[in-house]
Amino acid sequence: MKKLSYLLLLMMAVTACNDEPKKVEIADNTIEKPAPKIVKEYGYVLNDFEVVRDTVRSGDSFGIILGSHGVNPGKIFQIVEKVKDTFNPRKVVIGKPYVILKENDSAQTPKVFIYENDLINYTVVNLGDSISAYTAKKPVTISKKTVSGVISSSLSEAIEDEGLNYLLAHEMNNIYQWSIDFFRLQKGDRFKLVYNERYINDSIYAGIENIEASVFYHQEKPYYAFNFLTDSISGERDYYDEKARPLQSFFLKAPLNFSRISSRYSPRRYHPVQKRWKAHKGTDYAAPHGTPIWSTANGVVIASSYTAGNGNYVKVKHNGTYTTQYLHMSKRAVKTGQRVKQGDIIGYVGSTGLATGPHVCYRFWVNGRQVDPFRQNLPSAEPLEEKYIPTYFAAIEPLKAELGEIEFKQINTEI
Repeated sequence: MKKLSYLLLLMMAVTACNDEPKKVEIADNTIEKPAPKIVKEYGYVLNDFEVVRDTVRSGDSFGIILGSHGVNPGKIFQIVEKVKDTFNPRKVVIGKPYVILKENDSAQTPKVFIYENDLINYTVVNLGDSISAYTAKKPVTISKKTVSGVISSSLSEAIEDEGLNYLLAHEMNNIYQWSIDFFRLQKGDRFKLVYNERYINDSIYAGIENIEASVFYHQEKPYYAFNFLTDSISGERDYYDEKARPLQSFFLKAPLNFSRISSRYSPRRYHPVQKRWKAHKGTDYAAPHGTPIWSTANGVVIASSYTAGNGNYVKVKHNGTYTTQYLHMSKRAVKTGQRVKQGDIIGYVGSTGLATGPHVCYRFWVNGRQVDPFRQNLPSAEPLEEKYIPTYFAAIEPLKAELGEIEFKQINTEI
């Protein structure tokens, strides 16, 4: 009897031990499916639609694109008429991305057309019963960066050596175009920058927002520049130095983006076409054919014409004292009597007239006498208003300290 009781107890224990793994096995096989990730873009939950992504191809039009997705011609005409004041369907550009959101059912009727105007801006066209269109922006974040560079041959090369966006060179040229002659940079000149970059969704690079602060050491002299808001209503900003003086001047240093000076103002120069010695009362800037030429100051065009020697040329009177002239253009972009602002395009580099290659000859008059513009003490722009100066100094103090903490790379002094 005792043996029987013992066997029964043993069987119960074995059964209990065998039951436990079964419970574990059941638990291991019970897997909860994760909820689908919600994808939001352009203000829509994309999970709710059938999403088509594509780019505008050669031969495409707004109508052809919609037609290929089942929208009938009558509906397309209705959409075009309804949205033409907000979105011009005739100006869709080859290579631009677009997205079509379709109903997530068997019919897959197109409900929304989204056209990407650029990396940040896009246009949404509602294709349903309530046809409408509006423009919007992708979420953009700003990331602050700091960098330094040393000139070995040119500013653009120094920017490239640091692996930076070439647009930084363009921005620096815009900032310092009144105070630094980028055609005369020397080996060992150097710079520091505090600047901001734009990113879409924290990951896609979308260009340079602005340069907050910079210092450029040219011939060992520091040139500071600080970006400051001068009008909170219009959002107008400008650059001033460490003493609150404007960087902008009445005249630009050059009539085109920096390339190289091929011939300077000289009382005696051998003319390459006429093969004789004569005065050269201008500064020649060599640049690729078609490079934009701009007016170096505000003024009125007093001549836009052609002569055998000058080729296509433009002459601008800035006030009772100063006049400038721009020669050998491939094409003129202004007419006599037209008012121009500093930086306005007035023509394009060419080699018309007595010229051996593409360049612009820049001539400068003071009180009716031709002079070398680089030897003139030219007037500055309007100073910062007195009421803003205390705020300005308070704003630039931390930026100047930040510039001071940026280290230069070792300068190679070898020739």
